[in-house]
Amino acid sequence: MRIMVKPMYIILLIVAAMVGVMGLLVLGTSIQVHKRTCPHVMRSLVHFPPEAWEQLNNKTIFFGHKSVGYNIIDGIRDIAASHGSLNLRVVETKNADQIEGPMLAHAQVGRNFDPYSKIAEFKMLMESGLAEKVDVAFFKFCFVDVVSTSNPDAIIAAYCEAMDELKSRFPEVVFVHVTVPLCGPPKKARGILKASIKRLIGRPPVLNENQVRARYNTLLRKRFSGKEPLFDFALYETLGPDGLQYYSFKDDQEVPVLVRSYTDDGGHLNATGRRYVAEQMLITLLDLAGCSQ
Repeated sequence: MRIMVKPMYIILLIVAAMVGVMGLLVLGTSIQVHKRTCPHVMRSLVHFPPEAWEQLNNKTIFFGHKSVGYNIIDGIRDIAASHGSLNLRVVETKNADQIEGPMLAHAQVGRNFDPYSKIAEFKMLMESGLAEKVDVAFFKFCFVDVVSTSNPDAIIAAYCEAMDELKSRFPEVVFVHVTVPLCGPPKKARGILKASIKRLIGRPPVLNENQVRARYNTLLRKRFSGKEPLFDFALYETLGPDGLQYYSFKDDQEVPVLVRSYTDDGGHLNATGRRYVAEQMLITLLDLAGCSQ
């Protein structure tokens, strides 16, 4: 005897199975997040006078990046749309011939998963004409460039060697150092499913990778903090809208995490996160232009 099952019941069974799997996956990817006060004083763009913005608007800046960098660029555009004092042109290019006059030039640099390729291309771009066109230059790694299998000591050594050469050759350019961005618990279900699938195929958990990123960032801060310009991207990613710092634990060791409300997928910045990080980057640039609050 054949048993006829209505299509609607089949769909309900599939949905129930998916919900069950999702529940198991979410449990397997959960991160226990803690919060505490942070001695870092958050600053706002609203406190900078018009003359500060005028000085920044007359600077020529190059920013090398990948996908999270586009998030920041979008955040800068968000701010420019609502902040009449920011009139810095934003142009995507790494061609020195296209850089004329004040602007924020930005472009992809190197290959993801290969931090050494980003160091090499940034250095090559500076030496091939960009350094002669800009006042300020910097690039950032992506979170995928520093993972659990990375050697942060080797990466920082290669980075510092390249930057020392550039600073010696182009002393008139202000080079800014940037900490590696972090990952954290995703906000949306799609991001949770993506993170869960990565776990199932053997991708190390977020905290394992953030431990290595934190090691790199500690080395970078030790080398440059208070000595040369530093944009502490990772620090700002851990400071929530409530003014508290977010972190977790792995093997009894504190591990910094990206604030959940700043990301939908656990790594890239959403509309809230991109505007906030872009504001902090602009504050760093205003400081470099001699425009401290």
